[in-house]
Amino acid sequence: MPFYSSDSDDHRTPPVKMFGRQRPLHAVFGGGRVADVLLWRNKNLSAAILIGAALIWFLFEVVEYTFLTLLCHISITTMLVVFIWSNGAELFNWSHPKIPEIILSQSAFQEVATTFHVKLNQFLLILYDIACGKDLTLFLLAIASLWILSVIGTYFSSLNLLYFGFVGIAILPVLYERYENHVDYLASKGNRDMKKLYKKFDSKVLNKIPRGPVKEKKFK
Repeated sequence: MPFYSSDSDDHRTPPVKMFGRQRPLHAVFGGGRVADVLLWRNKNLSAAILIGAALIWFLFEVVEYTFLTLLCHISITTMLVVFIWSNGAELFNWSHPKIPEIILSQSAFQEVATTFHVKLNQFLLILYDIACGKDLTLFLLAIASLWILSVIGTYFSSLNLLYFGFVGIAILPVLYERYENHVDYLASKGNRDMKKLYKKFDSKVLNKIPRGPVKEKKFK
């Protein structure tokens, strides 16, 4: 159910979808396994990935493991477990360990690669349009956002930023899908308020800046 404000402009302009999208959020993310994970269609897999990321962050940031040390310790532990299990199987009548072959299927790899390629191209096109200054409000907002991120980056390590970014990617899409109408309304209202503010700034400041005479073009 859409939400409207008491302002006259809000009544005339219904809330629009964020980023101007027309398709459902699941279709925007590719509609495949990646979308299922991001939107928690498969809760067990999504939770396992999030717990795995939290465990990796804990080992590197809190325990202060290095990648090579952690990899060696995991390999040593796995080899010891397999050694004890395989040699104790005959003594205690256990079944021999059967390590499954974990092979990434070609279709799954192509799906992930295609989704990443499409999203990367879309991001670069959006970034190019913003940099060209077609929408000055969006350009200034992007500059301010990047500056804020640069300030935040001075207070957090790269690993922490990567982890928090991953947690955001894992949680924000499903929260947005659940509260889509509320978020779209607030985003639309914020966009209208920014446009009003820019119009005032344009009329009171930018239009008062003196400009040189415009030379008329001569046509042959």
